[in-house]
Amino acid sequence: MLNKIIANKVGEIRRAKAETPLGELQRQLPDAPPVRDFFAALAGGGPIKLIAEVKKASPSAGVIREDFDAVEIARCYQQHGASCISVLTDQDFFQGNLGHLRAIREQVTIPLLRKDFILDEYQLVEARLAGADAVLLIAEALQEDELSRLHQQTIELDMTPLVEFYHAENANLVVAMGAKLVGVNNRDLNTFDTDLGHSTRMRQLIPSDRLLVAESGIHGPADVLQLAQAQVDAMLVGQHLVEAEDIGLAVDNLLAAVRGSD
Repeated sequence: MLNKIIANKVGEIRRAKAETPLGELQRQLPDAPPVRDFFAALAGGGPIKLIAEVKKASPSAGVIREDFDAVEIARCYQQHGASCISVLTDQDFFQGNLGHLRAIREQVTIPLLRKDFILDEYQLVEARLAGADAVLLIAEALQEDELSRLHQQTIELDMTPLVEFYHAENANLVVAMGAKLVGVNNRDLNTFDTDLGHSTRMRQLIPSDRLLVAESGIHGPADVLQLAQAQVDAMLVGQHLVEAEDIGLAVDNLLAAVRGSD
């Protein structure tokens, strides 16, 4: 599945560049929205932080919410205590787009992550212009030199790189390249199998001076407590929240698990 998505993304980027060259996008950067500090929103200790994800569909689940309103969902996340918001912008596999990110940026004040399959500097500039404060970089989707280059280019654009890995052998690579915000995907992107315990096992491979984000497979308060007890700093939760009848209540229940409230 990952290889299929990447192949599709290469064509998507090629078409976008043909329509609007990179240089033209870069000339618009002085007018980009001010950057909000995504890293700082997750730092500072205290209870595990929530990155709540705006996601309409996925290859494994299909359409998650029929009455999908990206902006209303994002507003709800902010009102109920999310620290940051992740916005899925892949169209073909997740039914997202950059328009969702732009619209959400106008309506919320907490930092935003562009979650997509980032392969090229072009997508970083797109993200910055749309109002992203951070982008996701996936170790399994990139060669080592590509990952390092995109990590540095993200920083040069004043955004925060969230560098994700799944396979344990990529942990040292992510740490050695200097990633301060490290994500562990509990879902194998080749098989889409999910194991929440993967984050807790990978915790020991990540130095304590880096922030660790657990991604995927988080379905309720018990999962949140498991991650918190493993000293995970933040969690990225999408499907569990978006599919809930009452999204705000679902956020409250997750955060209550680590705030000692009912």
